[in-house]
Amino acid sequence: MIIMDQFNLIDPIWREKWKDKEITPGEAIHKIIPGNRVFIDTACSEPQALTAELIKSSEGLIDTELIHLITIFPEKYFKDKAEDLFRHNAFFIGKTLREEINKGQADYTPILASEIPSLFLTGRKNCDVALIQVTPPDRYGFCSFGVNVDVAKPISQSAFLTIAEINPQMPRTLGNSFIHMKEIDFFVYNDKPLLEFHFKQKNNIIEKIGKNVAKLVENKSTIHIGNGYIPNACLPYLAEKRDLGLHSHYITDNIIPLIENGVLTCRKKNFHPEKIITSMALGTRKLFDFVNNNPYIEFYPTDYVCNPKYIGMNKNMVSINQALQIDLTGQVNTSSKGYNFYSGIGDTVDFIRGAAFSKGGKPIIVLPSTKKNETISTIVPHLDEGAGVIFSRADIHYVVTEWGVAYLHGKSIRERVLELICIAHPKFREELLEHAKRLNYVFSDQILPCDDEGKICLYPSEYETIFTTKANEKMRIRPIRTTDEPLLKDLYYSLNERDRYLRFFEVRKEFSHSKTQNEVNVDYNSVFSIAAFVGEIGHEEMIGNATYYLNPNNNMAEYSFIVRGDYRGKGIGSFLYHHLIIIAKEKGIKGFYGNIHIENKETVHVIKKGGYTKINPPEAGEKELFYEVFFDKENSMDY
Repeated sequence: MIIMDQFNLIDPIWREKWKDKEITPGEAIHKIIPGNRVFIDTACSEPQALTAELIKSSEGLIDTELIHLITIFPEKYFKDKAEDLFRHNAFFIGKTLREEINKGQADYTPILASEIPSLFLTGRKNCDVALIQVTPPDRYGFCSFGVNVDVAKPISQSAFLTIAEINPQMPRTLGNSFIHMKEIDFFVYNDKPLLEFHFKQKNNIIEKIGKNVAKLVENKSTIHIGNGYIPNACLPYLAEKRDLGLHSHYITDNIIPLIENGVLTCRKKNFHPEKIITSMALGTRKLFDFVNNNPYIEFYPTDYVCNPKYIGMNKNMVSINQALQIDLTGQVNTSSKGYNFYSGIGDTVDFIRGAAFSKGGKPIIVLPSTKKNETISTIVPHLDEGAGVIFSRADIHYVVTEWGVAYLHGKSIRERVLELICIAHPKFREELLEHAKRLNYVFSDQILPCDDEGKICLYPSEYETIFTTKANEKMRIRPIRTTDEPLLKDLYYSLNERDRYLRFFEVRKEFSHSKTQNEVNVDYNSVFSIAAFVGEIGHEEMIGNATYYLNPNNNMAEYSFIVRGDYRGKGIGSFLYHHLIIIAKEKGIKGFYGNIHIENKETVHVIKKGGYTKINPPEAGEKELFYEVFFDKENSMDY
């Protein structure tokens, strides 16, 4: 239980001092007259005594409009009641009202979270009565809005009549989170635990999404948790990060372990340093106790917290937002299922655009690749009829599913189509590719990595690793994939004539799609290719590549590799070689072989480090060495 007066904060005689304002819940609701517009406080701050009395007295509230951001009150507003008794208008749709809205019994107003306060403060929309829940007043007469400031404070300030449910179990939160008793017209007293909100439990798919998101989050980033259960579920996978910050419309129980373990320090934030900035606490009593009188966490209205201008002032702002569906060109639906409204706009657009403004910012969309037990793909040729496009193609940067990360910003339609197909569920990839070909989105001869039976080959993420040079430069080493084709082409075009001759035994002039797509669409079995990358995901450069081609007749694989000229001498070629040997050995391959030009002494030096090596000198007039590398001594003796 919240005990505020342990810090001597509550005025011990507040009820006596303000007794002229105290009324019963019944008297409070009778202050509402038919035709009024009534605001009800949000989520865990919903005033339970006032709301229960409102529903009980609904027969006398004909044509009353109830406005709300999110409602989680357990009792149904519309159960066995005529729809014209009072009509609910939601700025964001929760499960409590979803059915009624789609039946036409309630209204939905699509609006950005950052713009709701000004709607009322400017008088464009009036509020007759605001029903809020606050703490008891302190010695100076100030009550805290507690776990919810978002739109409650600005609407209270603009309402004709403000009625507060004062609850000693409401935590006292800091920031721009106070209202004076002089601004409260009437109050009711209710000592009752707050409503709690429980997110869905994580599963295997969410775990994979969380790990993929974690790859995008750098140390010292500032995080935003978007609408939906997946963004919140991603937080535990940030446990290995350092000095993260938080600037988010709402906070949840999942921030507590990150704070306690020194991950979420806010020390490197440049906007409100050393402070978590939020509007709402959405969680359980554990979270409510944690925020109580906690100077580390500050609450502000949504026109401040969700304003893209202020969001973008955070460096390395990472915004994690959940979607329902995305089409192959990058249009995103987050709020409707066909013509049925599902959630709303909320803070999503504000934070996606704010993160895009941020220096080093990363706007991220997360979604499972399928729904309804893997029977329907969420990555589709076109959005469902009636679906709302919350984000245009130009808004989208990172898209994350359990199958990987796609980076779309600044990419052509052809490039983004392939990026999205590669993170779709494998059972839908061929179908999506065929749709893309019919729509002329991709090359007519575009292929995907398949095995001999035509089944889609899964990307082997277990072979991803990091290589660190002696100069402490870090490079990602990973298997090559379909979307690496332009990067491989750039690597090849960076080679001078001598390099091309040593690599291909000819001075190859061009590396067109028809010649390079087979090098990135491999089956990871008979052909396995890895590469070294520098730069962030979405802005990568390939600076090295190594590939083997299995000869099933002798269970040996032909090997080749190349490193970009400006990265040679750093040990990259040797690392690629030994990492590919590890992969080949796991797959039961006996060794590597190949031809090396006699002038290519650097490659000869690398090859000799791979195991039991046999090098045949060239015959008279020949310029190529033939080598064999056996991974263990027994195999070398058999040959």
